This record gives sequence, C-alpha cells and structure tokens, in this order.
Amino acid sequence: MSVRVRYAPSPTGLQHIGGIRTALFNYFFAKANNGSFILRIEDTDQSRYQEEALDDLYSTLKWLKIEWDEGPVVGGPFGPYKQSQRIALYQEYANKLVQEGKAYRCYCTNERLDALREQQTKEKTKIQGYDRHCRSLTDSQRTELEKEGKEYVIRFKIPLSGKTTFTDLLMGPITRSNTDISPDPIILKSDGFPTYHLANVIDDHFMEITHIMRAQEWIPSAPLHLLLYEAFGWKIPKLCHLPMVMGSDGQKLSKRHGSTAVRDFRNEGYLAEALLNYVSLVGWSYDGEREFFTKEELKVLFSLEKISKAPGVFDYKKLQWFNGHYIRLKSDEQLMQLLLPYLIEANYVSKEPTNEQLNKVRLLVPLVKERLKVLSDVVAMVGFLFEEIKEMQASSLIPKKMGPKETIEVLERSLPIISEIESCTNEEIEERLLKLSEELNLKTNGVFMPLRVALTGSLVSPPLLDSMRLLGIEKTIARIKRAITILINEVNNG
Repeated sequence: MSVRVRYAPSPTGLQHIGGIRTALFNYFFAKANNGSFILRIEDTDQSRYQEEALDDLYSTLKWLKIEWDEGPVVGGPFGPYKQSQRIALYQEYANKLVQEGKAYRCYCTNERLDALREQQTKEKTKIQGYDRHCRSLTDSQRTELEKEGKEYVIRFKIPLSGKTTFTDLLMGPITRSNTDISPDPIILKSDGFPTYHLANVIDDHFMEITHIMRAQEWIPSAPLHLLLYEAFGWKIPKLCHLPMVMGSDGQKLSKRHGSTAVRDFRNEGYLAEALLNYVSLVGWSYDGEREFFTKEELKVLFSLEKISKAPGVFDYKKLQWFNGHYIRLKSDEQLMQLLLPYLIEANYVSKEPTNEQLNKVRLLVPLVKERLKVLSDVVAMVGFLFEEIKEMQASSLIPKKMGPKETIEVLERSLPIISEIESCTNEEIEERLLKLSEELNLKTNGVFMPLRVALTGSLVSPPLLDSMRLLGIEKTIARIKRAITILINEVNNG
C-alpha cells in the first residue's frame, strides 16, 4: 500500500511553528516513500473560522514551496477536501452508529449539563463529565422527547469497562483504561455539524490515509478514535505522535517565547529555505551532526526512525544563525532583490527605484551581506546612507576609558586622513588610522569607534571605510565635524 499522509489544520488562526513542523514531517515522509501528501481543511468549527487564516495557510505553504498532491485548489479523487462540504457524510455515519446501538441521541439541555458540572465540582466526584443520562432511555421515552421537538446531539457509547491499546510508531504500545476516556463524547452536534473526533476518523478512512502523524498532545484522543474505527469496522491507520516543540525554558513553545507565527518570521526577513531547514531539525536528526539540508535532500533522507521521542527545542538564535548562512549563499543580485522591499518600506528607496538608487543598493549589498541575520536588519544598518542622523548624544561618541577632550582630538586628527580617502585605498587609510591610535596611545577602538558613531549613529554598521565611500566625502567630513561640535558643547557645558 502506498503511503498517504495528511496535514489537516483548522483555519482558526495563523500558521505557527508547531503546525508547520507537523506539515513538513508529513510532507517529507510522503516524498521519501513515493507517497501522497494531502491537505485537508478542518473547518467544521464555523464560529472560529477565519478567512484570513485560510489565506495564511495557502500563502505559507506556497512560500515554503510545499506542494500538496490532493486538497483544495488542486483537487483529487477523494474530495471535497474541506470538511464543511462533507457534512452529509458525517451525518450519515453518525446515524449509522445510532441504528447499530453504538451511539445514541442525547436530549440533555445546556442548563442540565451546567448544573451537573457544578454539582460534580462541588462534590469532587470521582467521575467528572457527562453522566450518561440519555444512554439508558427507553424507546418510548425517546419517541416522546422527539414528539416534543427536543433538540439532540449524538453521543458515542464508550465501553464501561476494559482497555484500549494501540502501538505508536514512535512511542511504542500505549494502553488507556476505557473509564479514563471522556464519558460518551458528542460526535454530532445539535446543528448537524460533527465534532473533530468523528469527522477526523471518517475523513482519514475515506481518504485512505495510511499514516497519521500529529503532535503528542493528541495521544489522549487516540483511544477514542480507535474505538470509533472499531465501531465502523474500519482498518486503523498507523499512528505516530510527534514530539512537542518547546522553548529554550523547557515549556511548550508559545507567544511568551517570542513570535510563533510563520508570517511574522517571513515579514522580519527570514528566508523560506532557512526556516524549512531549521524547523525540520526540531525533533528530527539525520546523523546527529549534519545541519544543512535542502528541501530536495530532505525529500530523500527523511525517515520516522530518526524522529526523537524527546521534545524538540526551538531556538530563536539558532534559527537566526541558519538564516545568516542562507543569506550568504545568495548572490549579491539575489540579495539586492530580497532587501529592496525593506528599503522601500523604510522610504529609503522609491517604490519604483531609480537607476541611481539601484546602483547605491547594489554597492551596499556586499558590505552588509556578512552582517545580516535577517533581511530587515538592513534598515537600521544602512539608514545613515539615506537620511541624516536626527539625534546624537555626546556620550555615544566617547569610547570606554576615554573622555570628551580625548575623543575630540581623535576626530580632529582623523579629519585630514579621511579627507584623502578618494585618492587612497582602504588599506592605506586604515594603516594611517592605526598609526594615529599608536601615536595617541589608544586601542584601535579608541579611533574607529567614535568615527563609526559619528558617521552612522550606531556601533553596528557596514565596514567603516566602505561606508565613507558610499556616503561621499562631503557628508563624511560634515558628520565628523558635527560630532566634534557636539563634544565641544559637552565640554563647555560640563
């Protein structure tokens, strides 16, 4: 039997790191086994449905270049692939279970259920949850209730004793007592829509899913799903519950650790290939050493045996390191195209860049390439080339263990050296600045740091002398003189 797996998100929020990790594991497992990757939209919870979430799902997978073999947009032989378009199928099979005595109609009102819950909490009863009130109703009682037009839900009969066991491909055999399963859960709501459990089982069966790969948080639901499979007399797909995605503090990854929405990483300037590579390694390892993989390589090398049982840790700094690596693999021209949207958004470059602007960006790309962690870093890094430095404090110009007078002398003695930059090489200018630091008995930072801040307004910038050349000699000299003035005022006011 060929491998068939699915990614079945609910369009109630933006795609996050945990969900995309599940999608990638399913996708690479399918491709490594010449199988099919199915996308299914579980949109039966209409109250929480968001059109934006569905658009985000499609755009995220498209950005990562993850193509689905069957599903919305592309179609397939087992459609429709949106659960909201399969309601009649769920109703048919829920009623089939009722006819066979494996499920029943429950007429309990919300008021009764709320009162029951309150009583159980107050009395701290051993069994919490539905009390199976309608499970033992007689046929005549049911007929009477339906004559009255009472609304009902359909509940699945959980065995009152015994155990349910399944073998997880990663975790091994798992056994749960049937008394630990939620008592007779609802499988069809009063509005005719299925709950997740029923729709999930029916769709996986009719879409001929062979392997279910999902997060370990679904382990408690697995016994219920197995009982539903058995009630229908269907073959159970192989189960593989994936390790949780944790933050560096050992807690489940959430917004408290930072952004978890893929859209945010994309907007900040992470590359698709970097995110795909890194996220694929959260809970999976090829040999414990190799870290860089292309999508095509993972489609060949991925296997379930190399998934870790332990939770995977999502390290934001490690992702930045991966991203820097992939940025540096880009050609200068490719990187320029990737950086332009950020420079346009910052109003450093017009929406339709002029040739002069493009040439300027083209020249700065090699200067920032080695320093970028994310694409958006370029805005702060090169802003000094496109706009004047609005504010500058004297304290930001003064290196450690130096005072304003010493810094003034550094800048004043640097001016004649810098003024010859157009007729000298970078190496010659650098050598003269190094000689100046020796003459003044300073560390090199005592000369280069105030020059860098004077020119760029920041301690972090592209290479200093290249920045001067891009800025132009007139602006360079003017900014150094401005810094000297700020320091003189500091001395006079001090």
